[in-house]
Amino acid sequence: MNIAIVILNWNGKSLLEAFLPSVIKYSAGHDIYVLDNASSDNSVDYIKKNHPKVKTIEYTENYGYTGAYNRAVKQIKTDVFCFLNSDVSVTKNWLLPVIECFEKQTKVAIIQPKILDQKDPNKFEYAGGGGGFIDRLGYPYCRGRIFNSIENDNGQYDDTKDIFWASGACFFVRSKVFKLLGGFDADFFAHMEEIDLCWRAHNKGFSTKYVGNSTIFHVGGATLNTSNPKKTYFNFRNSLYTLTKNAKGTILFLILLRLILDGIAGIHFLAQRKPKHTWAVIKAHGGFYTKLPKLLKFRRANTQRKTYSKVNSIVWNYFVLKISKYSKLNNH
Repeated sequence: MNIAIVILNWNGKSLLEAFLPSVIKYSAGHDIYVLDNASSDNSVDYIKKNHPKVKTIEYTENYGYTGAYNRAVKQIKTDVFCFLNSDVSVTKNWLLPVIECFEKQTKVAIIQPKILDQKDPNKFEYAGGGGGFIDRLGYPYCRGRIFNSIENDNGQYDDTKDIFWASGACFFVRSKVFKLLGGFDADFFAHMEEIDLCWRAHNKGFSTKYVGNSTIFHVGGATLNTSNPKKTYFNFRNSLYTLTKNAKGTILFLILLRLILDGIAGIHFLAQRKPKHTWAVIKAHGGFYTKLPKLLKFRRANTQRKTYSKVNSIVWNYFVLKISKYSKLNNH
């Protein structure tokens, strides 16, 4: 089985210098590509000079996460794509358990490895941890991370398990399934597009797996820091996008509940003296309502929808019941 490792770059020369060598060292026999989103920091020159075996695809503008990968897959022939963040270091034999899982389980379309924190290797990393799930209202959470509570890695997730979504920090997907689903939704631009793709795959009868004996380390927040209001905007808006497109049930009721909870989140940001984040939540809803006709059109055209949540409200569990560990959640 061939895996094409595809790394997205935008002005990330320093990240490539730090992390690309580990990918090259531990991925022998598989092609490595770097997609460049119109960088201005000589990233491509660095790659061509120092790592000539790494293939580059250069864009003349920044297409974001979704657009860049969607364009790249049309140029790359492979069995499996690995969409890998530029701020990730990998470990010896990281690909072998993933390949074994794909070869043995033909219904598995998407795989995520264990993601630990590059800055604190004993902890899971925010963006994916030990595999992702989603609640009834479309709020994501992970094994190893619920909101900002992050667990230590004590081997509790050294398993192979069905999950609902895989992190875009390291996202393995069968080429034929990615193309069947039409790739990432370009309207997302960045953030949560991987959850949308996993949700669409789930509704089509494919499964997503977590393979815990493959390990990577992720810096996180290197491209768009978590304190950036722009990230808040994308996360709130795109969460509403994917809920509306894919959720089973009465969508207008779910949107109403989200409006209330997102409003509370906006007030919470104000209480933390983060007015720019409050404004980002308001703008996210404005952006969502602008796209609502298109999202509902997709929903009407794709009526196959499956049960997706084991928890009604991760917000209630975390903020009211004070449950901060995945293992303490009911139904898990």
